Amino acid sequence: MKHFLFFILFVALIFTCKAQPGNQLVLGEKDSIQSEILGTKRFFYVHMPTINSPADVTKKRYPVAYLFDADAQFASTVSMIQFLSTHYNSVCPEMIVVGIFQENRRKELTPTHAEVIPPYWDSVSTKSSGGGEQFISFIEKELMPYIDSHYPTQPYKMLIGHSLGGLTVMQTLVHHTNLFNSYICIDPSMWWDDQTLLKEAKEALEKRRFTGTSLYLGFANTVDDDIKINKIQADTTFDTKHMRSILKLQGYLEKNKQNGLTYKGNYYTNDSHMSVPFITEYDALHFLFNFYPIKVSVKEETNPDPTYLVNKIKRHYSYVSKQMGYTVYPSEELLNWNGHNALNKKHYEKAKGLFAYYLDIYPKTADANECMGDYYQAINDTKNAIAYFEKSLTIKENAAIRKKLQKIQGK
Repeated sequence: MKHFLFFILFVALIFTCKAQPGNQLVLGEKDSIQSEILGTKRFFYVHMPTINSPADVTKKRYPVAYLFDADAQFASTVSMIQFLSTHYNSVCPEMIVVGIFQENRRKELTPTHAEVIPPYWDSVSTKSSGGGEQFISFIEKELMPYIDSHYPTQPYKMLIGHSLGGLTVMQTLVHHTNLFNSYICIDPSMWWDDQTLLKEAKEALEKRRFTGTSLYLGFANTVDDDIKINKIQADTTFDTKHMRSILKLQGYLEKNKQNGLTYKGNYYTNDSHMSVPFITEYDALHFLFNFYPIKVSVKEETNPDPTYLVNKIKRHYSYVSKQMGYTVYPSEELLNWNGHNALNKKHYEKAKGLFAYYLDIYPKTADANECMGDYYQAINDTKNAIAYFEKSLTIKENAAIRKKLQKIQGK
């Protein structure tokens, strides 16, 4: 399974990057703002979904995934989201991805200052720990407003973090719940500062409401193979404290279902602390957006009823829109493929309904106008076929459509 997932990443890296001069493949662009809160200029990567048509420029806006540790996590996360969001039946929506660089992880990604330093950490890099609240304030009051004003964003926001980044994900969920709609927490360092945040999380999960918020927790096997997971809690050594703390967090999350949090957790027994982010994000996107894909059976695809499928698509995306908090449209590929499938089966009214819906949503796309031209050509309405093919060509020149038009015109 892991080999398959890494193959997906490889394919995604090849096919979803933007081509740049010099044969470079670029996943995102580097941007920056001067932070008054942090007192420094802060850098971050921004990935924008590929714009394929004029409709994308005028109509499409995107949810935003914010990600810590951009230097280590940005490329794989962007590739994952791109692959799962850009095909006929997407697992998740296309997203803007903002990868944040950390100048000092142990300061910016820790909620409290720790007096007791872990055995393998040096005192110099840890003495300034506990800047997590200040860093979250920077994200909320400076970074988010900048992204919303400079990029085509939707209100839905996700936060992703690994290790100390996972600790900050939990800090944000516990103390700033409504800042994000969903959270992906990967092998978090809940042991930090004698489990201070873990204790705060326990109280919050017991007493507060998290309705409308989603969390996926993924954690790895970080103990020696001879220590069984059901016996870890009985261990008292520092070597198991990381995993013991996460298991306690998992227990609190599973026990407090009354708080309204949409939650799922998974233990990846064959993954290490450093390999677990990729598979966690893959599973998390499936869980957090389990309402997003539309399932169309073969029977539904071949149903000649002229209104059944188009109405099903409209109902589905109405429901998706309610979950996301903004209007979500079906992809062009979905309407194009199903419309031509109906056309090939000579279900002409069904095809017309799908193409009309396509054209209503994406009136400025060459493909939508071509599809309607295909419909009129199929029913031998030459006048309308010519009109739609000509409209398509005014939007974007295409040799195949030009050839179809000339054939109809007898040229």
